[in-house]
Amino acid sequence: MPNGRVDRPGGWFVRQGWTPRPGAIRPRPLLSKPVPDLPSPKVTRYAEADVPTPYGTFRFVVYREDETGQEHVAAVRGAVRGATDVLVRVHSECLTSEVLHSLKCDCRQQLDLGFERIRDAGRGVVIYLRQEGRGIGLGNKIRAYALQQEGYDTVDANRLLGFEDDLRRYHVATEVLRDLGVGSVALLTNNPAKLDALREGGIRVSQRVPLTIAANEHNRAYLEAKRLRMGHVE
Repeated sequence: MPNGRVDRPGGWFVRQGWTPRPGAIRPRPLLSKPVPDLPSPKVTRYAEADVPTPYGTFRFVVYREDETGQEHVAAVRGAVRGATDVLVRVHSECLTSEVLHSLKCDCRQQLDLGFERIRDAGRGVVIYLRQEGRGIGLGNKIRAYALQQEGYDTVDANRLLGFEDDLRRYHVATEVLRDLGVGSVALLTNNPAKLDALREGGIRVSQRVPLTIAANEHNRAYLEAKRLRMGHVE
């Protein structure tokens, strides 16, 4: 980086002369599902401790993927081993909203509501997976945000960058639930793909529990795109 210049790959946005590659926006099925037919990663329970939160004390259990070293965490409240209809929130990392207070999505509100519901129920699990930006990573997520500023929705922004609509995987979540010995799951989600992924991984899901989040002026179009183009429901 001569003279301290930060290189911008390919001059990639319209304002810098970037144009979509031909055929970048392609028709896809309405419901975007996780990447199918991939082997389940082996995970190891690595560390755990009781941690106080605004929603009571949870046991934080860190799991490490053996092959990649990637770490994920399960926040467990109450006795869940062998229990049925355990409230579970499978949540993917969103640094922009959860740490940097972005209003462009509803991830932070969903995470908070998941903890609140589990506190009220007296038991449950939040599984926090490290797969930022629906699996495309932080940098590419911000690139997608810039495309959204040009008028593309969240789905077409991903496609213009060469990604599937949703690259998240839930194999780690199924391994975590098996290790915790949860009998059956009441899944806190608006995303049917999560429910399908857990069931395909051998987890008994007794019901889907919706998370209703009020839209704001900054995320209304994003939430509508998730509903209309990615099959999310409430």
